[in-house]
Amino acid sequence: MSKICLFGDSISKGVIIDEIHDRYAMTKHSFANILSTGEEALDVTNFSMLGCTIQKGRSLIARHIKDVENCEITVLEYGGNDSDHLWAEVAENPKGEHLPKTPIDEFVRNYREIVEQLIQMGKKIVVLNLPPIDEHKYFNWISRGLNKENILQWLGGSDEYIYRWHEIYNVQVCNIASEFKIPVIDIRSAFLKMRNYSDFLCNDGIHPNEKGHEIIAEVIAEAIPTLESVMIGKTCLEAGALAG
Repeated sequence: MSKICLFGDSISKGVIIDEIHDRYAMTKHSFANILSTGEEALDVTNFSMLGCTIQKGRSLIARHIKDVENCEITVLEYGGNDSDHLWAEVAENPKGEHLPKTPIDEFVRNYREIVEQLIQMGKKIVVLNLPPIDEHKYFNWISRGLNKENILQWLGGSDEYIYRWHEIYNVQVCNIASEFKIPVIDIRSAFLKMRNYSDFLCNDGIHPNEKGHEIIAEVIAEAIPTLESVMIGKTCLEAGALAG
């Protein structure tokens, strides 16, 4: 069985919303934990971190480089936090320019450098694209206690801008994977094909709930055996056939 190192953000870590207390919590039913148990369990070591951006991801990989050397497959899941904004600052100054936590050019550069480093180490790399967000839920979540009208003004009058901006980062993840001809596990399509994919997201509109983690685990479990053949060199759209 191949040893797998997983590097990602709070989605990979297993963060969900405790709806009773309306706050973030860790679930034991995360996709990484699901994959690590059962009769066909995968050997997954999870190095994901809450709030992790691509820059922090580079630091984590450097910190755990010995573990990476001992893993056959390194899985990367980044982009959600990088695309996020400091919404309190937006609410205070809706006419100002507000950059995301990681500007897109910086995100691409750091992601590419991680991939190049792993390739030089001779590692097999697997990329997870981003699950879709529910921009309406997300807007209501991030604007709590803030001036919603100001945030909406900065967004150009529609919270749909949040979805489009998040999608830009997903596209770049796919482009990088295509550039280096590394496998993409298309978890995004697995959500989008649902009649109402928002049912599989928490109340914040961005973190998959436990049902969402089951979807991710199923897609990964189906894709892992075919990595060496079917998925090499596939684009995100082509890899989508493996999402179920």
